[in-house]
Amino acid sequence: MDILSPDSTSAVDEDQSPNLSRRGFLRAGALAGGGIAAVALAACTPSASAPKWTYGPAAAAGASPVAASAGASLAPAPSAAPDHGASHAPASSASPAIDHDANAAAVIKRFLDGEATKLPLANEPLKPRVDGDTKVFELTIDEIDHRIDALKEPVKALGYNGVWPGPLLSVVEGDRVKAIFKNNLHETTGVHFHGQRVPNAMDGVPHITQEPIQPGASFTYEFVARTPGSHMYHSHHNATDQVGRGLLGAFIVQPRDPALRYDRLNGASQDIVWISNDTLGGFTINGRGFPATAPIVARLGETIVIRFMNEGTMMHPWHLHGMPMRVVARDGYPLGAAAFTCDTLGVNPGERWDVVVKCDEPGAWAFHCHILPHAEGPDGMYGMVTALIVQDKAAAVSLASAGAPAYECVIPTTG
Repeated sequence: MDILSPDSTSAVDEDQSPNLSRRGFLRAGALAGGGIAAVALAACTPSASAPKWTYGPAAAAGASPVAASAGASLAPAPSAAPDHGASHAPASSASPAIDHDANAAAVIKRFLDGEATKLPLANEPLKPRVDGDTKVFELTIDEIDHRIDALKEPVKALGYNGVWPGPLLSVVEGDRVKAIFKNNLHETTGVHFHGQRVPNAMDGVPHITQEPIQPGASFTYEFVARTPGSHMYHSHHNATDQVGRGLLGAFIVQPRDPALRYDRLNGASQDIVWISNDTLGGFTINGRGFPATAPIVARLGETIVIRFMNEGTMMHPWHLHGMPMRVVARDGYPLGAAAFTCDTLGVNPGERWDVVVKCDEPGAWAFHCHILPHAEGPDGMYGMVTALIVQDKAAAVSLASAGAPAYECVIPTTG
């Protein structure tokens, strides 16, 4: 979700802007009925000189091949103590030398065909009701059926306003905030605004600052948004289970001074929230596993901002192929002269890191967690994988180079 302005979803009108936003791109793909490939994401075809696989994990005796539609990450049953020792990857194929290529190609085709457009978009903003000088957000806490991808059966999850991640809440530094949560669960809960400096009674930790919110009851959190930057809201009650099942969302506080916001400060035209989790449904980005993760789409020369938020129980090092990331803020606090450049950024549980990316290399660039079992297995990619698509409007760009493996991908001209 683009959040450049607290009053709109983009710095410019998506339908009129020369910069095609990720949301507009996905909408176009869905309307076209042909998915991402149909609206010029990438045309990928097997190379005539594709190498043959000569190695790979041995399958268990008698194992049956995994269907290409088996999908991304597994969906373990909800548990207060998730077993992270178990693999979140699909089971291995019987014949890695043959099936790996076929299965990997099939799951990538699902991604290129726009599987993300078949599911609701994540991080949709919730517009507050204005009551005098207060912005009022009204949310429910619900038991939901949630789809990790378009082919798997839904998992029994939790969500705010019926979705995981919960709605994106965006305010401006100094705003008075009132957030009313009604508990529709069959269990108690509480809500913590992670990273915000709030009055003690509003900190959302049951038995310390408040009584648990009982089923059917509501609780109102009231505070002034004092801490600008990237923050979160989530359960702080039976949290391993409740946050792991989806009680999490982004809370963005834009600086009071517009000159300090990313669109003015860095010339960013997209501002993207990226929430990782690693319990229910395996390894997810914004509640989805590859190939249902939404790509980030930008024009050549565009500048984007990505806000990494880790709501899981593991550290995830995010690696972008093709171009570096400039890391400009941690936990909402600007790094200033301590800003640094990298291509792999480790994000610990509870941390938020903001990065600026200058999209100066055209192509379809993999973007994934570099703990490899969180992203790829014997049957191809799954889980914490997406792509940054940088489109060159002027001409078709070949991504193949001498000795390129397996695939030659071309970004077609878009006129």
